[in-house]
Amino acid sequence: MARPTFGVFIPQGWKMELVSIDDPRDKWAKAVEIAVLAEELGLDSLWVYDHFHNVPVPAHEAMFEAWTTVAAISQRTSRIRLGQMVGCNGYRNPALLAKITSTVDVISGGRLDWGIGAGWYENEFKGYGFEFGPPKERIGRLREAVEIVKAMWTEPDVSYDGTYYRVDGAQCDPKPLQQPHPPIWIGGGGEQLTLRVVARHATHSNWGGKPDEWAHKDEVLKGHCKAVGRDSDEITRTWSPEVFMRETQAEVAAAGSRSFWGEPVESWTAGNLVGTPEQVCERIRTYLDLGCAAFVPWCSDYPDTETLRLLGEKVVPEFR
Repeated sequence: MARPTFGVFIPQGWKMELVSIDDPRDKWAKAVEIAVLAEELGLDSLWVYDHFHNVPVPAHEAMFEAWTTVAAISQRTSRIRLGQMVGCNGYRNPALLAKITSTVDVISGGRLDWGIGAGWYENEFKGYGFEFGPPKERIGRLREAVEIVKAMWTEPDVSYDGTYYRVDGAQCDPKPLQQPHPPIWIGGGGEQLTLRVVARHATHSNWGGKPDEWAHKDEVLKGHCKAVGRDSDEITRTWSPEVFMRETQAEVAAAGSRSFWGEPVESWTAGNLVGTPEQVCERIRTYLDLGCAAFVPWCSDYPDTETLRLLGEKVVPEFR
C-alpha cells in the first residue's frame, strides 16, 4: 500500500470560522498563519473552498475568494501543494480557468492540484447571476470544461465547439510546469453523471460518506471505468471530512457536535474524523482498507489550531 497523503483546508470564512476576528486584515493574517503552520507540520497539501457566500446562510461575513487566496498562499509557502476542494465550474469560463490554473502552477513552482466540480450552492449561482441549470446540464458543462482546460494545458492553440462552450484558437502560455499536466481532482459522487466524468478525466476522485456509503461510490466508479476501458487504479481515491481532535475522550465529548449544519453529534462523529488522535487513526485505517489514499480534512475548531497540531504531530506520523 502506498503512503497516504494528508492535506488540510485553511480558514477562509465559509463556515463562519473567522467570525470571532473583527478586522479583515487580521482574518487574512490568521489564514496565512495556519497555512504556514501546516507546511511546518509536514502536511502534504493545503486546500481552499470555492464559495462566495457563507453557510448555512449568507451572513455578510468575510469569505476569501479561492483563486486569489491560492495565488497569495503560494508566495508564503515553498513546499506544500495547493488545491481547491473543489472549484465550481459554473463560476468561471473554462478557457480563463486554464489560464488561471497554469499561472498558479508556474508561480507556485509546480505545486497545483486542480480541483473542479459542477457546483451545488444555488444561492451563490443566483446571487452572482450565474445560470444554475439542472444536474445533467451542470455535469455536461463540467465535462466540456475539463476537456478544454486539459487541451489548453497541452496544445499550442485550441479550438473547441461543444454544446455549452466554444473556443477558437485559444492560447495558454506559459504552460503548467507539471507534465503532462497538474493532477485533476473531480469532486462529487453523483453515480450516473459525475462519476462518469471522473472515470474519463480525473486523476483523483473525491466524495464523502460513512464507510459503507464511500465504498458503494467506489464500486460505481469501478463500473464506469470498466465501461470506458480505463484502469480504475489510475484514479486516486480521496476523502474530505471534517476533523476535530482533543487529547482525551472527555474533551471530545464536552465539545459536542461542531457541525455548522447542526448535525447531531452521533451522526457528525460517524461521518467525520472526530475523537482522540488514536481514534482518528483508527478511522483513517478503515478508509485506507477501502482504498482511500488521500485525506483532506477541514479543522472544525478553527481559528484554534489544536486539531491541526494534533493532526500534524500525532496522526500523520503514524502513516509515514
